[in-house]
Amino acid sequence: MDVTLLGTGAPAGLPRPDCPCAACAAAQGEQVRAATALLVDGALLLDLTPGAAFAAARAGRSLTGVRQVLLSHPHDGPAVEVPAGLPQPGRVPDGRELALLTGHRVRAVALDAPGTGYAVTGPDGRRLLYVPPGGAPAGLEEPAEPYDLILADVVGRPDALAKLRAVGAAGPTTDVVAVHLDHDVPPGPELARRLAAGGARAVPDGTTLTVGAYEAVPDVPRRTLVLGGARSGKSVEAERRLESFPDVLYVATGGSRNGDTEWAARVFAHRERRPGSWRTAETCDLVPLLKDDGPPLLVDCLSLWLTDAMDAVGAWDDAEWAGGGERALRDRVRELTEAVRATRRTVVAVSNEVGSGIVPATASGRRYRDELGRLNAAFGYECEQVLLVVAGQALVLRG
Repeated sequence: MDVTLLGTGAPAGLPRPDCPCAACAAAQGEQVRAATALLVDGALLLDLTPGAAFAAARAGRSLTGVRQVLLSHPHDGPAVEVPAGLPQPGRVPDGRELALLTGHRVRAVALDAPGTGYAVTGPDGRRLLYVPPGGAPAGLEEPAEPYDLILADVVGRPDALAKLRAVGAAGPTTDVVAVHLDHDVPPGPELARRLAAGGARAVPDGTTLTVGAYEAVPDVPRRTLVLGGARSGKSVEAERRLESFPDVLYVATGGSRNGDTEWAARVFAHRERRPGSWRTAETCDLVPLLKDDGPPLLVDCLSLWLTDAMDAVGAWDDAEWAGGGERALRDRVRELTEAVRATRRTVVAVSNEVGSGIVPATASGRRYRDELGRLNAAFGYECEQVLLVVAGQALVLRG
């Protein structure tokens, strides 16, 4: 079964008409995307968009063999003209299955937003799932047979992919291709980087995919360290890397700090950003979590873990530091980094990068700055990927 992507963009396309944003300005060449529409084996058209016939011709395809046109979501604006010779577009009721004379079977998948997803089984038995923009499958049953290909709004609704992974509908060999791409993410390397973090990829308009053929599915790094200064966007970047995975354990090392209203507001803002399926553990005891098997860990942050560790060894007192505190801290850091090296879990850790600022005025402040630099270096050495976030932009230092 072959799928030709006549378009891969959001309903308004990319760049959006008359939009002055930086992402639209940078969308040139292969980064220009028409509204998403799929041509399956030349016989089934999923979503009819303006200029579909010209898009098919540019891709070396024809719409003359199309026997069924199905719409997946409500279309704003004027009605799309149906090219001569095409059947009138329709929709399949949720849960119903449509059998085509070409040997394709199409099942309508219920969504949690207006629209309909389509699961298509080809004559060769290969399976694909197409999810319209802004939607995620609803009422999924576990376990599910993995699809060979999933085309979905990975950027706008990463939780849709998380739901599919949770029931096994998206497996380790499933090719996940992002469609309905809008101007929320700059095109080019930044888009590719964000998608790769979730095990997905993007392709240009006109690409033909062979369902079930081996593709170099991006490898999600096992261990990632995200560094950055205050309010740089490092926590958002870390959360973004795991938002398409189910059952993430968010490890908060800062505690609740009862009575500190400013801290409570920070904690609330973090919780509001997280997917509802994530669990939270407030602890600095990271080694047992790293040694256990389980879902991905998001540790936010190592800076506060170090504060707790330095409190425990008396690092703020010069006499205690010289009398064994420094050695005890080294042992704690070594135990943590050894656990990171041996872990089988996916781990994303956040830490502050404080070494580029002014020199602290106190000896204890300088000690903390130095020890955090050493911790970041040791932790990063054990990671497949290290990122530095500056002004909300992630720079890949390693991986």
